[in-house]
Amino acid sequence: MNPILLGKRYKTRILRPVEYEMLEKGIKRQEKDLMTNLRATLLLGARYAECQRIQKHPEWFDGDFIFLPEEKKVKRKAPQRFIRLSTLGKFIMPYFFKSKPLPSRQAWIKNLKNWAINVGLNPVGLTTKTLRKTWESWLVFYYPKQIHAIFLSQGHTELTALKHYINLPFKEEDKKQMKKYVEGWI
Repeated sequence: MNPILLGKRYKTRILRPVEYEMLEKGIKRQEKDLMTNLRATLLLGARYAECQRIQKHPEWFDGDFIFLPEEKKVKRKAPQRFIRLSTLGKFIMPYFFKSKPLPSRQAWIKNLKNWAINVGLNPVGLTTKTLRKTWESWLVFYYPKQIHAIFLSQGHTELTALKHYINLPFKEEDKKQMKKYVEGWI
């Protein structure tokens, strides 16, 4: 199966559910904090710097949503937003706030590539953007009638999201495997 790669200058990998699960298997059992951080960064669908920020602020989580206040340094269209979470995302957040802090961007990319190599997954295109783009792609494929809510939760304009996340080559088998991750997002 060929990897799904998006982007003009720098190609970013979009994972199918089976590929994401392979990535999880690449983490050693004793590294529970890394597993928690991987799951949380997928289920938040936030930019990596935003995930780092969120992890330091458990008070932003109300049990259903993450309120992400405005920050001048972060490049995004919306000054603040509410990040909607799936059922699994709501479950993971308390553990995410207690786990070891997310590493630097470079260390995270190295981790992603090492985990992929550990399980024989091609590491091409694995970047800090991979999990965010993967999550938005899954949501758009699974909940096509909720596109506007997805874009708002992700902090994207409709044009950006339409250019990048519509019409990706997912199959019905992928949709079945996405269910446990995206269920309850609406």
